[in-house]
Amino acid sequence: MAHSRRNRPAALAALAMAFAMIVAALPVQMVAAQTAPEAAAACAQSTAPGVMQAWERSGGNKQMVDLLVCAWNTANPSRPINLTYITHDQMVPKIAQAIASGDVPDLMGMDLIYAPQFASAGQLEDVTDMIGSAPELKTASPGHIAVATWQNRLYGVPLYADVSVLFWNKDLFRQAGLDPERPPTNLTELHDMAAKINALGNGNYGYYLPGNCAGCNIFTFAPMVWASGANTIEPAQCGEEPLVGDTIKPVLQWARTMHQEGLIDPAAQAENGNTFAQVFGSGKVGIMGTGNFNVVLAKQQNPGIDLGVALIPGLQTGQVASFAGGDIVAIPKGSRRIRDAVDFEKFILSDQVQVDVYSKAGNMTTRADMADNAFSRADPFNADLAKAIPVSRTPYTLKFFELINSPQGPWLQMLQRVYYTNDDLDQVIADAKSQMIGIACG
Repeated sequence: MAHSRRNRPAALAALAMAFAMIVAALPVQMVAAQTAPEAAAACAQSTAPGVMQAWERSGGNKQMVDLLVCAWNTANPSRPINLTYITHDQMVPKIAQAIASGDVPDLMGMDLIYAPQFASAGQLEDVTDMIGSAPELKTASPGHIAVATWQNRLYGVPLYADVSVLFWNKDLFRQAGLDPERPPTNLTELHDMAAKINALGNGNYGYYLPGNCAGCNIFTFAPMVWASGANTIEPAQCGEEPLVGDTIKPVLQWARTMHQEGLIDPAAQAENGNTFAQVFGSGKVGIMGTGNFNVVLAKQQNPGIDLGVALIPGLQTGQVASFAGGDIVAIPKGSRRIRDAVDFEKFILSDQVQVDVYSKAGNMTTRADMADNAFSRADPFNADLAKAIPVSRTPYTLKFFELINSPQGPWLQMLQRVYYTNDDLDQVIADAKSQMIGIACG
């Protein structure tokens, strides 16, 4: 549904206020780290006449975005892009101000989770008729495409992808008498393998679930729910029922059992995300849900670690899922270079760029059919990580922070009752469902 210009200020103000709440909830050190925007690489900057302006949030995958813009500028010298990074906490207010004044960038990279809010507020250009039928989109990250779609119209394409996967420590598997080349294929196997690793003692734990980090749990625990067949966790908007699916309760019971049997370090109850990426690299955790980014981090932290990568399983063997994170690239409403901006979207989806820019630089391709190439074959983890793209998804909601990411929100409150109390699970689910509906319709 189209939005009139007179309705945009209210929508923009609401988005800016919501984003201010998000920033206020971030740990102080995270906000402080965003005080100065990063500078784009020299080849991603231009002062040529007729240059296109592009904004991207600081704190994203800067190296990858720089490379993409540099590749475009080399291939398109008559219509270069000038890339500017905006501090993460200022992105929404700056876009709101730009749209109000009519002086917007021609392209914008944005955290994919906020795409439904921007699209529903009429802040993005509808590119369906210009790129929506492109064959490359058929194999593009489904999570990115889902959140870039509003009312069956497309408003962006994947810029870069992060996925959640399961890590296992092969050394601990060997010590526990497990096959180091065989990860768990269902939640029962995960439990049993974790129990054997726990039995090693010496500070080793079989599994890890952070107890005070809503974002960590939506990234690594929600895929277990999705894989097991649950349809949704959060309401997209008022009128949609959350926490739908008969398998939600069994998966929650599994998580409660893992905690009650001591298969998860009790210290995880205080984990708010600040040290989440360092846990597996300690070498003391047998199995853990984490992200593709953690391969490099774990090896930097612990060069001798022998880790494996697998898809996050569900209740039954063959059930797998992943959380799709990262950014999309969209065109703000009011861009004067829509056709050229769409050409950039087509450019980054092309076979050549997927292989010679994304994969060559060691990044995941955003198209599943491009994942197997000469560069990825040289990386022992790349193929395993790429398998997550076609089974990935992203929560689709206009109130992601209030429903999911808030430390006081119903998602984390529900999980903490599951992990650390004996409250009846049916009541826990019912309470969370009620709270989510209230937020979605509030």
